[in-house]
Amino acid sequence: MKKNIAPLIEYVAESTTACLVMMVHGNVLALTTGHLLIASQTGVVAGAIATVSIFIARASKRWIISFVLGVVTSIVDFFTHPGMSGTIATEAVITGLGAAILSYLVGTALRYFPAKSKAA
Repeated sequence: MKKNIAPLIEYVAESTTACLVMMVHGNVLALTTGHLLIASQTGVVAGAIATVSIFIARASKRWIISFVLGVVTSIVDFFTHPGMSGTIATEAVITGLGAAILSYLVGTALRYFPAKSKAA
């Protein structure tokens, strides 16, 4: 069961984190409960959609998983709240890009470090 729910938790966390950081333009000292609620909405919906999409497609390559999460996060972020930077879609696109990068880095690290510690 843990193995089945782990990707969902990972994708929700990555999407939520990217949304939070983008909403405050990197100034984590400006985070409020309101920011967390909006980012959580984006993260839960994007994480759930990405998890189902990746499961149905049986994707296992890290870059594909990261790309799917990034695209889904951008779309969900666009519809969840209006952007405050640039054009109407700029913040959503940057948030999706952040989620994709974060997903790739975290996913790679999670796969690298346990294999490293088992070999030692």
